[in-house]
Amino acid sequence: MNANDMELLYPERVKMRFDDFNFKKELSSAIADAGFKEPSPVQTEAIPLVLEGGDIIAQAHTGTGKTAAFGLPILQMMSAKDGVEALVIVPTRELATQVSDELYRFGKYCGISTATVYGGTSYGRQIERVSKASIVVATPGRLIDLLKSGKISLSPRFVVLDEADEMLDMGFLDDIREIFAHLPQERQTLLFSATMSSQIKALAKKILKEPKMVSITGKAVTGENIKQLFYVVDEYERDDALVRLLDYKNPSKSIIFCRMRKEVDRLRDFLNAQGYSCKGLHGDMDQRQRESVIRDFKSNRLDILIATDVAARGLDVNDVSHVFNYHIPFDSESYVHRIGRTGRAGKEGTAVSIVSPQEFKSLNRIQKSVGAKMESRIVPGIEDLQNRQSDELMRKIAQQEVSASSFDMVEKLKENYDLTTIACKLMSMVQENEAIRGADRIGKSAAEIEKLFRRLEKELRSGGRGKRGGRRNGSGGNRKNNRSGRRKERYGREGR
Repeated sequence: MNANDMELLYPERVKMRFDDFNFKKELSSAIADAGFKEPSPVQTEAIPLVLEGGDIIAQAHTGTGKTAAFGLPILQMMSAKDGVEALVIVPTRELATQVSDELYRFGKYCGISTATVYGGTSYGRQIERVSKASIVVATPGRLIDLLKSGKISLSPRFVVLDEADEMLDMGFLDDIREIFAHLPQERQTLLFSATMSSQIKALAKKILKEPKMVSITGKAVTGENIKQLFYVVDEYERDDALVRLLDYKNPSKSIIFCRMRKEVDRLRDFLNAQGYSCKGLHGDMDQRQRESVIRDFKSNRLDILIATDVAARGLDVNDVSHVFNYHIPFDSESYVHRIGRTGRAGKEGTAVSIVSPQEFKSLNRIQKSVGAKMESRIVPGIEDLQNRQSDELMRKIAQQEVSASSFDMVEKLKENYDLTTIACKLMSMVQENEAIRGADRIGKSAAEIEKLFRRLEKELRSGGRGKRGGRRNGSGGNRKNNRSGRRKERYGREGR
């Protein structure tokens, strides 16, 4: 979230900084170490309410800074005494680990320790860590097992239910109700959810007392610092389009989202065969494998992560430059979750969707649902990629420092060749390693995309009734954005 977004959303608070919350010195030092300066909208709204001591309901998506929104004020109010003072309940193991890590990072100067509780690991080790922890971050299944069996007993002052909608979708409603039956009545409870269904409202009414509401919607949800692009290809062209876009955009770190586990495995093998550094992440992997892949991705030993939606839920990596949707997701919530993996911590990000003509209606529905500004682009051709690679190579040459050994080598080569020949030979060696793969033309042209948009517009006007026997592919895009005055800009060649 950048300063311009803050000004549009909260003009009266645009100049607010973390210093304005008057956190204790130890907490302020940890915030400074993390590089945080301006709070995000959900942090701006939620932190003062949490510090007041009352219950809250916060509607905010993943990637909006929720962990700091509840973690910082809780850490401010904790006494660092013996025993668990705060309990955070999350839907998945990955999110439990990441929330725990972030809370530990914020509380490192406050004498605060954290413990994670989730299935698939030793009971004994987790119980020992809980006995020494100030904050417990847990998934519902393992937590209720430990509480019901009497292996642990918790009396936290603060309880957070994070991504409540996701937990309900995963069937944890009964577990959550039972967990709260084991917790003290006198507590401060904070509920965070991306959506506010009737089930969420009913749960909130049962476990919260006179809560105040925080709602971060619109621009704060879809991410104004994320450029959203889509490319239209036929089904058989998906792999070629992905390779061309990876080569053209040259992302520093990227996530490719797939719908199915077998798709993750196939694409992982395909891209590795093409020379990319990538690994897959999905639910069929055991916990040790998943943690190893995430660790490699975070530590930059891995350039590309290929994942399903569930496996990447809550994945918190601040330097992801690009997200690729190999297929667009089935629903808008998944789309928001996916693109929220990039453009984090105030940085710019790019979300790229590869769509077929048959997916245009789904694309249109997602755009309307989340208010996304998705721009249509044409897959770059070979000449476009050659020009991009040449520009990048010249930039690197300009920045390259000359070593003494290279100077000596050039002097030796000059005994047999002139300088122009030496330079041309060296450039040819470099370019041999940048062979361009695939056909020159991949995907639909501007005229073909325009035709798809007109077809969808016609179907929408007729209530979705196409001609008998005709294809009802549809197209993406908001109808009011299909005005001819914007078409040239929208269908131009690939831009930055």
